[in-house]
Amino acid sequence: MIDTNSLDMIFRNARTYSTWTDKTVTAELLKKVYDLAKMGATSANCSPMRVVFVQSAVAKEKLKPCLAEGNVEKTMTAPVTALIAADDEFYNKLPALFPHADAKSWFVGNDELIKATAFRNSTLQGAYLMLAARACGLDCGPMSGFNNQLLDDTFFKGTTYKSNFICNLGYGDEKGLFPRGPRPDFDEVCKII
Repeated sequence: MIDTNSLDMIFRNARTYSTWTDKTVTAELLKKVYDLAKMGATSANCSPMRVVFVQSAVAKEKLKPCLAEGNVEKTMTAPVTALIAADDEFYNKLPALFPHADAKSWFVGNDELIKATAFRNSTLQGAYLMLAARACGLDCGPMSGFNNQLLDDTFFKGTTYKSNFICNLGYGDEKGLFPRGPRPDFDEVCKII
């Protein structure tokens, strides 16, 4: 088991940030975060997540019209915004990623399975990305308040990628935090049978 300080950093003391310091997030750190996140489990090692890290002022301005009004300020001031997408043609990489079975054939022509698998596993990978970011000392501000179609047209045109969610990354400013919201207790939402 990992130590208590690590658990605090990744889960117990981690918060969703909306305000940010101006400390820079380096490309090297983003690569480190991805290299940790990519090790998380996905079904048949399908790894459908694709990420665009929006950092430049020009890219942020392109992102701005895609955002819901309540997410504009927190995203424009975040050092980085990760656009988490799912590649609807992830299965083309399965011969290399899952070589011990003909996994690609499971998906070819099965649009329903492709979409469900891409969405489910890119969501998992996006969560791994957030945990990796926290483990590397970054704070996160995930959100779904944006126009998926406009974002896809703006950032993923000409690809087989579809946006899933976005996550601001950086060093959070604690002055902008709300009190922590409650979480359901085990007995409210879980059962062992």
